[in-house]
Amino acid sequence: MTYRRCGRSGVKLPLLSLGLWHNFGDDRPIDSQRAILRTAFDRGITHFDLANNYGPPYGGAEINFGRVLREDFAPYRDELFISTKAGWDMWPGPYGEFGSRKYLHASLDQSLARMGLDYVDVFYSHRFDPDTPLEETMGALDAAVRQGKALYVGISSYSPDRTAEAARILAELGTPLLIHQPSYSMLNRWIEGGLIDTLEQAGAGAIAFSPLAQGMLTTKYLDGVPADSRMAEDSSLSRELLTEQNLTHIRALNDIAQKRGQSLAQMALAWCLRDGRVTSVLAGASSVKQLQENLAALDNLEFSADELAEIDRHAVEGGIDLWRGSATS
Repeated sequence: MTYRRCGRSGVKLPLLSLGLWHNFGDDRPIDSQRAILRTAFDRGITHFDLANNYGPPYGGAEINFGRVLREDFAPYRDELFISTKAGWDMWPGPYGEFGSRKYLHASLDQSLARMGLDYVDVFYSHRFDPDTPLEETMGALDAAVRQGKALYVGISSYSPDRTAEAARILAELGTPLLIHQPSYSMLNRWIEGGLIDTLEQAGAGAIAFSPLAQGMLTTKYLDGVPADSRMAEDSSLSRELLTEQNLTHIRALNDIAQKRGQSLAQMALAWCLRDGRVTSVLAGASSVKQLQENLAALDNLEFSADELAEIDRHAVEGGIDLWRGSATS
């Protein structure tokens, strides 16, 4: 595994991190989850990314991850970098989402209890809250560090301007912004419009989530919609996204990947890492086989100028950014 420094911090993250958004809830066998997590760690993936409402049910991924931590990883806590987040809906009522101090601290306490941890390595504000002062949200992150419940803080799906403001507030509080987690892929290049430059100026790193456009940047949908796919289940991926224009671009990108000796998914992961300011890419895995295939992307990270130019003709906006509202608030 190769590790990159996260911004100007002392933290290094693996080029590929494991996300537990899908495949780690109660709808998947715990033995399958354990096999993926153990293989990831054995291959040098030290960073495991969660959020309060990952499941199903909400909280399920943290509970299951906590079980594997106890039973398999207890001696290795200091070799792991564990993150969680709060911001999207978690429980009913006025205190169960967004960015108030009340919600963020209650959610972090619940996450720690579910995972059986004293602290997480990074705690994120999962989305910008337009109705809560940014000083309150960032102050809650700073307080989590001062209380020993998190070592670092991050934000996710914040616009460049909001990111700059958040970084300024955190710097004044004495808890620097470590990392921003934006959606980023060949079909969703919004971070190139200012965010990555903002993070460089702030000294923060970037970790790209949904680098495979939730499965669109694989061969899965080239010949229709498989019955066991997210699109078939309408699970965060709508059939409406499988437009003829998107398919034309995806097929062309697949041809480029084959010329490189990679799968489309492997090229998509490698492409996100072509800019050294992207610290890591965050990908999930439904099986050990898929995890191994993703890791093989790291065997070929070099792109020629001609390859990048050809990719640019087809790496265009695909309308797949579900988080645009938060990032443009």
